[in-house]
Amino acid sequence: MTTTDSDSTEQASLLSEDEALRRIYRITASHQRPFDEKLHQLLQLGCTYLEVEAGFLTKISDDIQYVVDAVGDNELLQAGNSCPLAEAYCRKTITQEDALSVQHAAVEGWEADTAYEVFGLEAYIGAKVIIEGEVYGTFCFADTNPRDRPFSDAEETFVELMAERVSYELFQQRANERIQEQRDRLEEFASVVSHDLRNPLNVALGRASLLKQASDDEFQEHILPLENSLQRMEAIIKDTLTLAQQGETISEQEPVDISTLVDECWKNVATEHATIDVVDAFDVQADKSRLKHILENLFRNAIEHGSEEVVIQVGRDGDDIFYIEDNGPGVPETDREQIFEVGHSSNPEGTGFGLTIVQRIAEAHGWGIQLEEGKDGGARFVFTGVEIVDN
Repeated sequence: MTTTDSDSTEQASLLSEDEALRRIYRITASHQRPFDEKLHQLLQLGCTYLEVEAGFLTKISDDIQYVVDAVGDNELLQAGNSCPLAEAYCRKTITQEDALSVQHAAVEGWEADTAYEVFGLEAYIGAKVIIEGEVYGTFCFADTNPRDRPFSDAEETFVELMAERVSYELFQQRANERIQEQRDRLEEFASVVSHDLRNPLNVALGRASLLKQASDDEFQEHILPLENSLQRMEAIIKDTLTLAQQGETISEQEPVDISTLVDECWKNVATEHATIDVVDAFDVQADKSRLKHILENLFRNAIEHGSEEVVIQVGRDGDDIFYIEDNGPGVPETDREQIFEVGHSSNPEGTGFGLTIVQRIAEAHGWGIQLEEGKDGGARFVFTGVEIVDN
C-alpha cells in the first residue's frame, strides 16, 4: 500500500516522546555504526518527532557557520553550505544555556533580522554542541512554515539530549583520531629505530659468531655473554615494533579454528618437554595473525616460568569466554595487576613486553582480559566478550 503525505503526517504526530527517546538510544548505542550514519538518522528522527522539514548539524569556526550534515530539501541548509555566523539563527543559539526555540519568527521579533531575511525560517529549535568545554556548533531543526503551537519543554529537552549525544560522538571521534595519530607516530618511530638498530646489530652478531670460531679458549667465556646480550637487544627491538603495531582497533575479523591455530603456534615455540591440550573445539571471531601473537606469547610465558614438563590447556568457558591455563607456579595475587605493564617481567632474560602485547591485542579486538589462578595453581588467562562459535 502506498503511503500518502497525510498518512506520513499522521504517523509523525503519533511518535510519542518515549518512543523518540528509545530511538535515540537505539541509534547511538551501536559502537560499530559509523558516526555519519548515526548523525543522519538522528536528524531524520528529529524532523519526524518535531514535525519540521529540515534538520542540520553546524560547525562554527572563525565566525563562519558550516553545515556538516542536513536532512530536508531546504537549498540553504545542505551539507557543505556556509554563511557568516551573523546571518544565522545559530548565533543566538550558542549564547543560550538551554535550547533556543521560535514558534513563528515573523511575529516574535525576527522580521527585521538578517537571519530571517536570508533563510526565511519561521519555526526553529536548536541547542549547542559542546566538545571539551568549547562550542563546536549547533544541532537544529527548522521549518519555513510557523508552528500552530510553541515547542514544548519535552521537545526542547529532546533536542538538548540529541545535541549532547552528538557532542559525545564527536568527542569520541576526535579522541580516536588523536589516538590513531599517536599510534601512527609511534609505529613510524619504532620502525625507524628498529631499522636503524638492526643493521649494526646484525653486524655485531656476525662478528661475535666469527670471533667465537676463531678465538682461543681463554676468550670463549666472554663471547657467550656478548652473544646473549646482542640476542636480547634483538628481542627487545622485535617486541617494541610488535607492541607499536598491535594497538589498532581491529575491524575485519574471521572465524578462526582454535585447534588448528594452536598447532601452528606450538610449532613456532621452543616447547622443551611441555605439552598442549585443546580442551574444546571451537572457532573464535578474530584477526588470525594477531590471535597467533596472543597464543605464542602465552605459550612462551608458561614455558619460561613453569617447569620443563608444564601442561598448557586451551578451552572455552561459556558463550563468550576462552582461556589459556597452565599448571606452573602461577602469579601471586598481589602481582596480577602489574603483570600487563610495559617492561614488567619476573624473568631476567625477558623483555617485559610479551604480556603487554597480549593485552593490547585483546583490547584491539574489544575483549577483556584478566589473570586468575588456575585449577592446579598455575596462571589462567581469561578472555571475555569474545564471539565464539562451536565447530
